[in-house]
Amino acid sequence: MEKSKVYFTNFHTTTRENQQQKLARLLLSAGMDRLPLENKYVAVKIHFGEPGNLAYLRPNYARTVVDLIKQMGGKPFLTDCNTLYVGGRKNALDHIESAYINGFTPYTTGCHVLIGDGLKGTDEAEVPVDGEYVKSAKIGRAVMDADVFISLTHFKGHEGTGFGGAIKNIGMGCGSRAGKMEMHSSGKPIIEQSKCIGCGSCLKICAHDAPCITNRKATIDLDKCVGCGRCLGICPTDAIASLFDESERLLCCKMVEYAKAVLDGRPSFHISLVMDVSPFCDCHGENDVPLIPDVGMFASFDPVALDLACAEACNRMPRNQEADFETDAPDHFDAAHSITDWRVQISHGKKMGLGSDEYELITI
Repeated sequence: MEKSKVYFTNFHTTTRENQQQKLARLLLSAGMDRLPLENKYVAVKIHFGEPGNLAYLRPNYARTVVDLIKQMGGKPFLTDCNTLYVGGRKNALDHIESAYINGFTPYTTGCHVLIGDGLKGTDEAEVPVDGEYVKSAKIGRAVMDADVFISLTHFKGHEGTGFGGAIKNIGMGCGSRAGKMEMHSSGKPIIEQSKCIGCGSCLKICAHDAPCITNRKATIDLDKCVGCGRCLGICPTDAIASLFDESERLLCCKMVEYAKAVLDGRPSFHISLVMDVSPFCDCHGENDVPLIPDVGMFASFDPVALDLACAEACNRMPRNQEADFETDAPDHFDAAHSITDWRVQISHGKKMGLGSDEYELITI
């Protein structure tokens, strides 16, 4: 079997070529211009960064990708789906505002922001995937409406999956709020009684009569609950939350299967920038000292090979002595988060046919 091609360039520049120009050259070398972009809607999946976090990718990089898409006749938009937790990106209005605050405006990036799962995180498409753990993935509808899918990923550490790369950007990032709940948990919500005001919104939205009000407080009958997540989006006080009770391994496997649901049956391309490799996800409202020095920019049609190439490149780098590592394990991501195993993403991705763990690294 032919190895997947992963293209790489470092961050060194010259007076004749800046980083954005170098990124554009990388993407064309990797074959992005082979995508059928003419008059097609193109979803560019990116993480806009939680307000307070400064490790997310600068919008200038998104502009480079967007400009190339438009030059090829495509109609790009930047997208992400709402978060499961309470923060600056839990609904479309707050999410777009956070994106604008962090610089992702139509004037800086050259295209609009569309939140994939709508106003309250409930606008989703049920996508058959027939995985080992997920049979039908709940994906943001705008993501699935796109003709072509491109991921633009900030590669960094992650407390639940070891690292956050292309697979996580696609699988977790494109899941609706209910989809994120399915990946993180056994799919059942809980109600924080101190926040509940007994308004009954959850009763009205539920099609299965799972919530009930007793003494002006809501409870959920988990035997009736099907885990659709509608109540999470409708609650005005954010009293309803998801149980984060899945193992790290199962989280990775479900995330892979969600990524497969997003990518199957349409053209896609993947870009990862390995810089500001913070130990935690950009969903945090802060970012700690990077684990390693900046590595470079990668691109591939294969998200599994891309993630593996990025991880192995990171592990060839020296550790930042100021970074916070839990252990002295030889693998940087194992050392940063000892309970995680990022290799599950690679092995399960290969098993699900999402990509290959055999790659050829082509440096430009």
